[in-house]
Amino acid sequence: MAVSAAAKRAIFDVALFVVSQAALYYTVRWVVDSMGHGERKEVKAKSLKALEKLGHKDLKLDEYEKQIASEVIHPDDIEVRFTDIGGLEPIISSLRESVIYPLVYPHLFSSSSLLGAPKGVLLFGPPGCGKTMLAKALAKESGATFINIAASVLTNKWYGESNKLVAALFSLARKTQPSIVFIDEIDSFLRERTKGDHEVTGMMKAEFMTLWDGLLSSTDRILVLGATNRPNDIDSAILRRMPKRFSVGLPDLEQRQKILSLMLKDTDLDKTFSLHRLAQESEGLSGSDLKELCRNAAMRPMREFIREAGDDRELLARCQEDDFRLRALTLGDFFQSDGTSALPPANPLDEVS
Repeated sequence: MAVSAAAKRAIFDVALFVVSQAALYYTVRWVVDSMGHGERKEVKAKSLKALEKLGHKDLKLDEYEKQIASEVIHPDDIEVRFTDIGGLEPIISSLRESVIYPLVYPHLFSSSSLLGAPKGVLLFGPPGCGKTMLAKALAKESGATFINIAASVLTNKWYGESNKLVAALFSLARKTQPSIVFIDEIDSFLRERTKGDHEVTGMMKAEFMTLWDGLLSSTDRILVLGATNRPNDIDSAILRRMPKRFSVGLPDLEQRQKILSLMLKDTDLDKTFSLHRLAQESEGLSGSDLKELCRNAAMRPMREFIREAGDDRELLARCQEDDFRLRALTLGDFFQSDGTSALPPANPLDEVS
């Protein structure tokens, strides 16, 4: 059956429209991707340099692994050590024995398959008690490749890209082992699976668990470290892969005293200052609350000086040149005139178990 010229013209127009739309789509996508190309290139160069400093040179990484590599943090860029954390000595000792040494010195633990490092460690407890600080110190002390991953890094609007990023995460960790994959607020990323989960989210969680506990992962020195204040929201399959769990709770009297001594070690204190009394009066405060309490107290002598100086800008400028010293802190700087704490206690938190 012969096709008329008009029909041929119509078919040609439709084909031309489809091709033009496809070309427009890929052109727009290329423009959008290229807008951040320079910044991504700079980030990748910095991250690859961090990997080289860790001893991983001449690594062959694909595009997805390079994207994950931008989340690598070199230990030299972390300032927190275990000695900077007060009141958590039992947890620190256990982390050294069960995590750091098996990762860094695997030959010492090769006599038995039961002596290796765990595949997962969970730090849980109320907010502000030092979970993230512990993770930083662990990365600093171990010297391992520290990949600080966030859920936003592993999510992508294009179908199937998230699974490729998850696969790249573990392949990069395997190439640069010993490595630590740190996920802060892990409950927001690997929470309990439900029927209401999006298909992409479910696939990403399944991919993560499969690669984490895969058939070929028994000899890998890869640790997944998670921190959360909502452990009950984490998927049970994830908790099974985290056999070492440390409860980082609110500090007791002795722990508060150690935390305060570390925070105030470089501060000029009055001769009558009682650190023990301050620790007693700050019951119920977390480590983060104690830091804010000390910061507010340290501002009081400065506030008094500024009020005394008033608008005398010459005096303020002269103090920058002279050996300027504020008065020493007293216990009264930490409390109101009625004896209450300068920082109200945090809201009661549900006990995590």
